[in-house]
Amino acid sequence: MDRRLFWFFGLLAPVAAWSWIAPHDRFTWWLESVPALAGGLLIVGFQRKFPLSTLLLVLVGLHCVVLLVGGHYTYARVPLFDWIRDATGGSRNNYDKLGHFVQGFVPAILAREILLRTSPLRDRGDGRPSRWLPFLVGSVCLAFSAFYELIEWLTAVTQGGAADDFLGTQGDVWDTQTDMASALVGAVVALVLLPRWHNRSLAKVLAAR
Repeated sequence: MDRRLFWFFGLLAPVAAWSWIAPHDRFTWWLESVPALAGGLLIVGFQRKFPLSTLLLVLVGLHCVVLLVGGHYTYARVPLFDWIRDATGGSRNNYDKLGHFVQGFVPAILAREILLRTSPLRDRGDGRPSRWLPFLVGSVCLAFSAFYELIEWLTAVTQGGAADDFLGTQGDVWDTQTDMASALVGAVVALVLLPRWHNRSLAKVLAAR
């Protein structure tokens, strides 16, 4: 196994164990944490055919932490963000907005890596990626965010009150729209700040194959 994955899972395991022990609601824990568990399985399953860049591994690990913390407390009850709400005179716990920002920020680099490695977008003929790459990556992230909102809606329809903690709207009628906006902002920020760093990290993992 790639030695980087020992670090990845070794650092993530204590967080996962803490998250699993006595969460606020076990049903919500599964709903919030399954993406982290699925991501870990996919990384292991594709480690030989498609090893991820180190930058992407770090970002995925941080995303998993965000998911596991939200799973333990539920997104509307994370203590630090309760303190921020009270200190700023806010009306809601905004940990879910951080979660959706990360839901755009990390998948942006994931989508960028997949497209650069598997599609003609990696080279427009002069050694540089296509100008369409950022637009398509942002579109993928926004579509993924919308799909996640559909999952939340379906869960609410099928599970009723049991899904209240998973929805975490906290009375905000525009919660769905602001969630998707947060993901889009996260994707744009990632595409502005990280491409050069990502290119270097990606070059290293490709050179090692």
